[in-house]
Amino acid sequence: MPDAGGGEPAALELVKELIARKSVTPEDGGCQEVIAKRLARAGFSCEPMKFGEVSNLWARRGTGHPVVCFAGHTDVVPTGPLHEWHSDPFVPTIRDGRLYGRGAADMKSSIAAFVVAAEMFLQERPNHSGSIALLLTSDEEGPAVDGTVRVVETLKRRNERIDYCIVGEPTSVDALGDMLKNGRRGSLSGKLTVRGIQGHVAYPHLVKNPVHLVAPALAEMAKTQWDRGNESFPPTSFQVSSIHAGTGAANVVPGSVEVDFNFRFSTESSDASLKKRVGAILDKHGLEYALDWTLGAKPFLSKRGELAQTVMKAGRKHTGRSAELSTTGGTSDARFIIEICPEVIELGPVNASIHKLNEHIALAELETLPRIYLDTLRALLP
Repeated sequence: MPDAGGGEPAALELVKELIARKSVTPEDGGCQEVIAKRLARAGFSCEPMKFGEVSNLWARRGTGHPVVCFAGHTDVVPTGPLHEWHSDPFVPTIRDGRLYGRGAADMKSSIAAFVVAAEMFLQERPNHSGSIALLLTSDEEGPAVDGTVRVVETLKRRNERIDYCIVGEPTSVDALGDMLKNGRRGSLSGKLTVRGIQGHVAYPHLVKNPVHLVAPALAEMAKTQWDRGNESFPPTSFQVSSIHAGTGAANVVPGSVEVDFNFRFSTESSDASLKKRVGAILDKHGLEYALDWTLGAKPFLSKRGELAQTVMKAGRKHTGRSAELSTTGGTSDARFIIEICPEVIELGPVNASIHKLNEHIALAELETLPRIYLDTLRALLP
């Protein structure tokens, strides 16, 4: 695979251009325009899709099947304190064999690798079978309401289906290609308000302390085994993320307490079953409460088919590692894509620095990742 010049990875120039564009969610910063112009020169039909404040891009070359799609996001999380970065997060900087900048690992490098792999493939096979596509959004790090989910809805209405999809999320743990994702757990959040009776702390017989009342119920939920998981998913987990009560005075028992909690759940549970079990526990403890639920994502599992085998083979060839297939971690836009694509795999850079200060990617990863994507195209579009 040729370098960009001077021995640099072919994707380096593009990822540096993308990092330099401030695209804190839901902003795209013009990243998709840069990509669309480059893809158009390679023969792609590029269709911007704007929903609300969110920029999306659907680009496709070819009309036949199979459709091999690369998916990702151009938005990034906020930088955090600028003075704690060793260099400007929006000025791509190379130090000690690494490229630093916000989005370097999550996930502008993967997007650059997509583009470079597609360009290289088209140089080899300009008359390839099937289709190559890219699906990009600027709403993955945000509420994910007007991003990939809306593009998928549009494609579904047009009866456009994807056969294979590679999402460039940073899935690797210790070294590139050591872990792939072929599914994700569901996310179910609850906001619980338990009511009591406010009063002076010196007169406990006149108050009803909601913090004391809810504590045993929370302890029971923390100890509950919600399910045992299965071959593909770890057991469902319950975590409290916030407890808030009090009037600001140390001598006043609060009249209510608010508790935020979250389930990351396997396919052995459903959002309906979890809601029912939580309600039963709260009722058992005799609480006066209100509970609002938010379903962030349902769990999904992509079959271990041709795409998984192809990506794993390409990864072994270029890294020497046998990847672990996993469903751990947070949510991703793969949960939407699975609606129109039976085989979805996530593969991207090492995730140790994502969302952190001094986010970075090793230049060696930036050189290898396009090769893995390129070999996948070669295998799926003969």
